[in-house]
Amino acid sequence: MLDTIKHLRDVEIFSDLDVHFATFITSLSDNKKDKLLLLGAVLASHFTSLGSSCVDLKRLAEDKFFPLQSEAGIKSLSCPNFKHWVAALQKSSVVGKPGDYTPLILDKHRLYLYRYWEYEKQLAAQILVRCHQQRVDVNHNILKAGLSRLFPLQTDQQSVAAKTAVLHNFCIISGGPGTGKTSTVVKIITLLLEQNPNLRIALAAPTGKAAARLQETVKQETFTIHRLLGSKPNSHHFQSHADNRLLYDVVIIDEASMVDLALMAKLAQSIPKSARWILLGDKDQLASVEAGTVLGDICEATRLKRNVIFLDKNYRFGEQSGIWALAQTVKQGKADKALSILKSKQYPDVNWHSISSSDYLPVPLIEQIVLNFSRSLREKQPEKLLELFEKKRILCAMRRGPYGVEAVNHKIEDELRRKGLIRVNSRWYHGCPIMITRNDYQLQLFNGDVGIILKGDNYKLQAFFPSPDGKIRAFWPNRLPEHETVYAMTIHKSQGSEFEQVLILLPDQFSPVLSRELIYTGITRAKKYVSIWGTEQVFKAAVLQKIARSSGLREQLSA
Repeated sequence: MLDTIKHLRDVEIFSDLDVHFATFITSLSDNKKDKLLLLGAVLASHFTSLGSSCVDLKRLAEDKFFPLQSEAGIKSLSCPNFKHWVAALQKSSVVGKPGDYTPLILDKHRLYLYRYWEYEKQLAAQILVRCHQQRVDVNHNILKAGLSRLFPLQTDQQSVAAKTAVLHNFCIISGGPGTGKTSTVVKIITLLLEQNPNLRIALAAPTGKAAARLQETVKQETFTIHRLLGSKPNSHHFQSHADNRLLYDVVIIDEASMVDLALMAKLAQSIPKSARWILLGDKDQLASVEAGTVLGDICEATRLKRNVIFLDKNYRFGEQSGIWALAQTVKQGKADKALSILKSKQYPDVNWHSISSSDYLPVPLIEQIVLNFSRSLREKQPEKLLELFEKKRILCAMRRGPYGVEAVNHKIEDELRRKGLIRVNSRWYHGCPIMITRNDYQLQLFNGDVGIILKGDNYKLQAFFPSPDGKIRAFWPNRLPEHETVYAMTIHKSQGSEFEQVLILLPDQFSPVLSRELIYTGITRAKKYVSIWGTEQVFKAAVLQKIARSSGLREQLSA
């Protein structure tokens, strides 16, 4: 079996870490030739790296673990009978039951790395304790007056969400773009301050970009979650924790779908039990790139129905909006209908373009992209150029490959240079758009922030970035934190952002990276226009492919 596992590593299905972890765990066992332990350990590591918090043994039992079954010459791993597999793991000295302190935890049909089982347990306990407390001290007359003033139609879901957030110390508000999540939270803050003007309120988001967008709306200081909790250099621990909780009465987290299991568990531990905790997000968007589907699990937990409010009325898009119709159809997994909407002349705000070859990007696509950038580059003022650049964005489903971000950025740069629109003499050049990839709290530049390199008044290159107050900040390029060229960006990186027009580029071959959630997230970045370039086969396969991450959080919250 070890030879097969190493073969799957060599063809880049398993990682080096998966193999090292599995062999190390087996070496700690009292049976160092335990093949079923080796299999369980490598799969636990592998699925956790793909975003699951555990491996579902029942789902894999008596099947072949083989994600790329169409490729000839790749060996497969056959999983044993479920009862036989569980019985073998229960005998192992390195596999424990819930409550044990062992490298692996077997909880019913789920096999966990210990720390992820612990994260789920801690998070579920923190949420359930808050839900059992339920109501908090409220002046109902003041609340009723505030709701009547802020929500004339008190039967709408925004009013229900606001009332729930005031009356309970745990609340989730989930809704798609344009359903009024952020405007609702502004009114919630107003209602809370009417109850107590001295309330200490913290607003945070998982990324600097999302935190900045939140600050633009609520007009008060916001944090990244890491900054709120107090990151420690070179450590996964924070200054705030169960024994040193945050000094806030209300903690509001935006873009909660992007928060992974580990971070959400640490956040939950840090919030005082007497404080209100409000989560905002879209449960149908992409989950975090790390392990967990926290927002989705919480929203679907049966015991939390009173604490979860879904906003389903759209205030941004009209009844004839193709963007809204397309997003809803993709969310429902209706691939054929989604494609027909893209092709229909009934919806001028969405459009479909076919691609056919992986050898090069379609000429019309490159011409359209170059035309857009050439128009922007005619503008000399940094604030105007950034404003134009932020209106349109190319979103790629993948980072690598002929239709990935790296290839697209390189091709666009080549075409702009060939047409004499840019002069690339070094890493930085006049007109180069860049995106920050690592937070720098000293410079107040965050992962996802987009700026542009231009010649300043002194004819020297400077990097210009917008700030939440609408002003433009300039930096010397060599002072910037890690960054990359960003004519195009991945859909993952676009989360927390909105653009007037979005061009989505899909690969010509299906990849496990593609999913319904990915397509939905890309579409919902657009406010006015969406254009999708791809093959019908790949698009439909992506819409039909729903992310299936294994997790026990929903079950723990529903028990």
